[in-house]
Amino acid sequence: MAEHPAYPVGLRLTGRRVVVLGGGQVAQRRLPALIAAGADILLVSPEATPSVEAMADAGEITWHKRPYADGDLADAWYALIATSDHEANESASAEAERHRVWCVRSDDADQATAWTPATGHSEGVTVAILTTDTKSRDPRHTAAVRDAVVEGLRDGSLVAPHHRTRTPGVALVGGGPGDPDLITVRGRRLLAEADVVITDHLGPRDLLAELPPTVEVIDAAKLPYGRFMAQEAINNALIEHAKEGKSVVRLKGGDPFVYGRGMEEVQALAEAGVPCTVVPGISSSISVPGAAGIPVTHRGVAHEFTVVSGHIAPDDERSLVDWPSLARLTGTLVVLMGVATIGKVAETLIAHGKSPDTPVALIQEGTMAAQRRVDATLATAGETVLTHEVKPPAVIVIGEVVKVGPHPPA
Repeated sequence: MAEHPAYPVGLRLTGRRVVVLGGGQVAQRRLPALIAAGADILLVSPEATPSVEAMADAGEITWHKRPYADGDLADAWYALIATSDHEANESASAEAERHRVWCVRSDDADQATAWTPATGHSEGVTVAILTTDTKSRDPRHTAAVRDAVVEGLRDGSLVAPHHRTRTPGVALVGGGPGDPDLITVRGRRLLAEADVVITDHLGPRDLLAELPPTVEVIDAAKLPYGRFMAQEAINNALIEHAKEGKSVVRLKGGDPFVYGRGMEEVQALAEAGVPCTVVPGISSSISVPGAAGIPVTHRGVAHEFTVVSGHIAPDDERSLVDWPSLARLTGTLVVLMGVATIGKVAETLIAHGKSPDTPVALIQEGTMAAQRRVDATLATAGETVLTHEVKPPAVIVIGEVVKVGPHPPA
């Protein structure tokens, strides 16, 4: 008799009994999805991995610490059989057949009445892949197909041409430090769905080249200000396009709320009644030092790190930074937007007790192809910026962590 392919179906398990036999690695992998489905889960196993034990301790599953016994599947809707005892698996499988319980077996898929597909998720869509050729079933191939589909949905490269999803309102997206691969998958998906993208010079430029020609890309720096200040012009552009029913992405460098004035835009949108989604981004304050081989914390060297804006010099009356307190800290100091003021910053830190020999690293164009790192000390930082022609955007790291990693090439 010819073998037929499996019939795919989604099980709605909320509040329904699911029995899992065996508390090993298979159960550890499968239980989170069953918990997320809202199932009433009974685990029957003499032992369990620490992760499975933690699920029981948290009350997410009920654990009977004993071997399988006939009758365990009587009230089940679905069963996962994954013990190391083949005879117990055979008996449980037979019981599932008697009670007409859909049953997955980890030791012998051919004897199971159900198979677990390779699944993945992307913003409300579940992708489930089953192999149709039962004789050459390769879980690695199935997982690879799953991964390719999910990645395509997440990064926007796989979009139904006539059913493109649209997120109403504005998405405030942190683009990361510059490398287009360092934007979050959610941020990349929202870019793929956008009608309008309003960006600034620190946003990941390479991502804009991937957008279809129908997407309107607006350089925030070139918005006509009129009687508005620059930020007001950006706020008004976001509001106007969103109220026209367009899906708008405000693409910002790094994280929207780390010196990005993102909250000002959120507040303006809220006052205008425009829905806004905030998508965090990888901040350059951590990622750029890491890309240059510098950990902002390191065991035995730095137990804290402080991020400070250097766009206003320490002697400027508008500065809100407590520079004397920063000078007394023993950890790492990361200065953003400080290329023009690093000389004054260094002088101030030294004046308040920081050693002139404190290591300093200046990282220009971090995470990008043009990234370069120039090392100095507090005593020489101001001069080094000039002699090496360090230009913004650059992240400045001050502290002993600068010397932790391999010495950068000259």
